[in-house]
Amino acid sequence: MTTALPAGLVRQHSERDQAWLDNLPGFVAEYFERWELRPDGPAGHGMASLVVPVRRVDGTPAALKIGRVTEENEGEAAVLRAWGGDGAVRLLAEDRARRALLLERLDHARPLSTMEDEWAALDVLVELLGRISAVPPPAGLRRLGDVAAAMLEDVPSLPDPDERALLDTCTGVLREIVGEPGEQLLHWDLHQGNVLAALPDSGREPWLVIDPEPLVGDLGFDLMPALADRWDEVVASGDVAGVVRRRFDVMTDGLGLDRQRAYGWTLARVLQNCLWDVEDGEPELNAAQVAIGQTLIAAYNR
Repeated sequence: MTTALPAGLVRQHSERDQAWLDNLPGFVAEYFERWELRPDGPAGHGMASLVVPVRRVDGTPAALKIGRVTEENEGEAAVLRAWGGDGAVRLLAEDRARRALLLERLDHARPLSTMEDEWAALDVLVELLGRISAVPPPAGLRRLGDVAAAMLEDVPSLPDPDERALLDTCTGVLREIVGEPGEQLLHWDLHQGNVLAALPDSGREPWLVIDPEPLVGDLGFDLMPALADRWDEVVASGDVAGVVRRRFDVMTDGLGLDRQRAYGWTLARVLQNCLWDVEDGEPELNAAQVAIGQTLIAAYNR
């Protein structure tokens, strides 16, 4: 039996890592045999991983996840083990060398973003973020101090004066705090799409975190994905700055963060995302990142 690869995964990685794509069906067959699995539906995918719904030998639903080996997903299994299923998906088995994980099955069709009340959804995310970040970080994870120092090494001067001013401000703020990067366990990509509903009758809590990209640092650096969530709804509100400020206040209050420090590390995240835009050759910076950065600068820059 050969697993059909999702077209979206093939499009994303055919130029980047064709050898990995070519090997994926064989990897899946190997783990089916090793972990005594059988397929239970069509394969899906994330940004850098294949996810195959499966059944274990006792009939329990699970998910086989095989990811490309990247710097960002280093430590994913270690963090899932540290969380132990408390607020997060359970890790059932792993192959470290190949980034293959056997995970409990969640409802991929019901991310937290399907909750109609965006503020109730944000409360759920904040509660989960507080719990998972309180767990002591496993050894060997990447550290925010190193990531932040590397960001400051080569900040470009952009031709657009507003974009250039934004990056200059973010860079200046980061230089002031880079020496105090924090020691908490960060998810790095906790938006509502990375919180899924548990399966009915599973006995699990309603919402569980998936797909950490582990980092050790200040929790303020983890606010950006939620600030930019459901951006079409933010724009449609007609009050982008007001919604951003309210989200920032809800998150900092709910997590017990010093607001000025969280402002600084959120601007560091704006800088990181903008540097990625420049590296990718984007003609302009992401509108959500620009709006969030400018809103927070107007409210908190001293």
